[in-house]
Amino acid sequence: MATFEEITRHTDFDSADVTWVSNRPPATPIAIVDADPSWPEQFDELSAHIRRSLGDCVLELDHVGSTSVPGLPAKPVIDIDLTVADSTDEAAYIPALEGLGFVFLLREPGWHGHRLLKAASPLANLHVWGPDCPEVIRHRMFRDWLRQHSDDRARYAEAKWAAASAANIAHEDGMAYNERKQPIVRQILDDIFRAHGML
Repeated sequence: MATFEEITRHTDFDSADVTWVSNRPPATPIAIVDADPSWPEQFDELSAHIRRSLGDCVLELDHVGSTSVPGLPAKPVIDIDLTVADSTDEAAYIPALEGLGFVFLLREPGWHGHRLLKAASPLANLHVWGPDCPEVIRHRMFRDWLRQHSDDRARYAEAKWAAASAANIAHEDGMAYNERKQPIVRQILDDIFRAHGML
């Protein structure tokens, strides 16, 4: 079970921890679009395929990120957290996911054993984690809070537009965009943690 200290700890991105399995995609303009009511249906479709393909290997499967929050502008990419028994046991899930059309992009062993795969239709990022991962808990808490707090949803939307604009002007990729909006994400997370008595 993840501790409060593990859940509330912010982790900075470490490029030295990233191993690209496929070629790193070139930087393309960051497109933030108005919320699409079909995003939950796209997740349901992907989720059904993943569950059928992986069976009992799936411990948890969650729609996270901005497309999981009704009314929130987002990049039109479905973010999914997949929890498996051991994210380092790639043979247990990577071949089956590749059979579904996912491309294995990268490993971040120092960040809770994170693996990232990408699907093209619908566009999706599949994040693979091990059990009791603090990052999965953070993702759910952030999603659920934004669903219920319109003021923070609006603050986050404004930060996303600004980060995308700045990243596009600088010809940066999605990782740089994420770093640009990180301060507001951490502010909101800290508010969530305090509200839950975790800080």
